[in-house]
Amino acid sequence: MDTFNWYLERTSTLQQIKPVGLYDLSNLQLRFLCPQDINEVNALCVDCFPVEYPRSWYEDITSNPKFYSLAAIHKSAIVGIIVAEIKLYIKLTPKEREVVSPSAGKFTQVGYILSLGVTKAYRRNGIASLLLDNLVSHLTSAESKNCKAIFLHVLSSNSSAIAFYERKSFRLHSFHPYYYMINGINKDGFAYVLYINGGHQQWMILYPFKQKFILIIHSIGKQCVGCRYYIYSTVCELGVVRWTISKARKAARRFWPRIRRIASQNTSTIMIDCS
Repeated sequence: MDTFNWYLERTSTLQQIKPVGLYDLSNLQLRFLCPQDINEVNALCVDCFPVEYPRSWYEDITSNPKFYSLAAIHKSAIVGIIVAEIKLYIKLTPKEREVVSPSAGKFTQVGYILSLGVTKAYRRNGIASLLLDNLVSHLTSAESKNCKAIFLHVLSSNSSAIAFYERKSFRLHSFHPYYYMINGINKDGFAYVLYINGGHQQWMILYPFKQKFILIIHSIGKQCVGCRYYIYSTVCELGVVRWTISKARKAARRFWPRIRRIASQNTSTIMIDCS
């Protein structure tokens, strides 16, 4: 399956949609969004996503150059979009900075996928894969070598979207209780990340077992969301502390011989003066 729905509860309507068989993606065109696309993109998002975006959001993604907004066109109609923002490390929120190693320079870039969707009638044609592959190709080019990761958020209940991203080599990074508000109901989310151009995540105590640990915490009953969030955040904080201590120890080992030499020289000088 090459695409997905954001919200599994909406899948009952899919049976009424007759899929369009493209068979040949050469019939598809890719182009960047422009302000004239606002109404059409709005209709696509209503068709694909359970969340509502304000008018200002559509104006931004169709005109602001900071967004990588690509559309798939078939017979002059927009049938799929991907919207991503490329951010500098120094402009990331503290939570977003957890995606990459703290050793990343301030000019390191990170790509964040805001939206990836295909209209119901055009799903299972490889369009979502084409759009995502195009973004990854762009961010792994020589001009984008400073971009070290691509990440996104997805509903924890959306198994089809999760399977799609995992097939694309994205890996589970973190768990976000009550990340979404859909129809007045809080929903949990996962963050998924793809490391590129030599990027890697920060070290933590449970690093080798991180994905299993996140799934275990998520499986704890919804009645105990505060408890599971506390456990997860505490372990993540311990990971950062452990990483900091490790770096401090390495620095101490590196400079200790020089410190001892200086101390020894000063001691010898004092002894000579005293004599």
